[in-house]
Amino acid sequence: MLLQNLYLPFRINGAFQNVQVTHASTSSKSLAFEVCTDNNPDSPFPLWPRRHNIHEFQKQSEIALPFWGWQWSRHDVQTCTSWRAPIIWEGMFDPHHYDQKHKEEGSSVALTVFAVGSYMEVYLETFLKSSEHYFMLGLPVSYYVFTDTPEKVPNIELGPQRRLKVIKVEKYTRWQDISMMRMKIISDTIESDIRHRCTHVFCFDVDQVFTWRFGPEALGDSVALLHSYYYRLPKKLFTYDRNPKSKAYMETGDFYYHAAVFGGTWKSVKALTDACYKGIMEDKENNVEALWHDESHLNKYFWLHKPSRILSPEYCWDTIIGYRRDIKVFRLIWAPKHYITLRTS
Repeated sequence: MLLQNLYLPFRINGAFQNVQVTHASTSSKSLAFEVCTDNNPDSPFPLWPRRHNIHEFQKQSEIALPFWGWQWSRHDVQTCTSWRAPIIWEGMFDPHHYDQKHKEEGSSVALTVFAVGSYMEVYLETFLKSSEHYFMLGLPVSYYVFTDTPEKVPNIELGPQRRLKVIKVEKYTRWQDISMMRMKIISDTIESDIRHRCTHVFCFDVDQVFTWRFGPEALGDSVALLHSYYYRLPKKLFTYDRNPKSKAYMETGDFYYHAAVFGGTWKSVKALTDACYKGIMEDKENNVEALWHDESHLNKYFWLHKPSRILSPEYCWDTIIGYRRDIKVFRLIWAPKHYITLRTS
């Protein structure tokens, strides 16, 4: 019998870790399987060869066979990339395991968000309050709020091990410039502050609301998000930048990623933001602007430097799309957009 895209819990160093079995064949005597691990820093077995026999594997790790076919299986969605990075969906992980794992490892998270102009008054308070209910609960979290009006930042009651720092930034005339310049600002802040305090960074747009757990299962070396409007579409419809004059130019790619959420270790996020800012500035020198600004450059970066972990659209969903059978929970949703009144051009 051939089985695909299942998860098995393995006991590693005394604790269960869920490993994806991308292909498996069973018989009455043995199980041969292939796990989603090769050269992936988010994998518990980055150095193991691709194929294993169950009896050989048991010599090095305990497999919980009674759990075969348990809740870790999702047959209705893609759960692993061609480069063997996991795609995180509801029903694929044990929340308690990830909570404990990252507490034991001493993980801490910086959350960056920009609230410039009218975005401050319309969105920031709801974003921060919802984050306090759902984002990385149990881990130390440092908020970095970038705004042109620090005096308007709402006074939010924060939980234990959570802090908020306000950093004043320039308000650009064009919203496109605000969007693109955040890459340099995030990189500079990582260098001057974040890297001394936090192991990981997550960068968010402010016009969103947390509505469900957004926990340590999302943490990884380099984390990208599937765009809710494109994850089911054929690649030919992805809105990559098709202008060969732009540094963001792409003929094709793996997925279409949403720049509203991205993250990883501070080193990986700094590398991403540095590369995107470099591409943006080179385009400016050539009087070119990428189709979707920093998002176009982010997609180009993730095409050249594959993310080690991908978040499903449940981590940033637009409810206007309506019901989708494969979206079991809404962890973060788009707030109502008021582009005409909020964007200066």
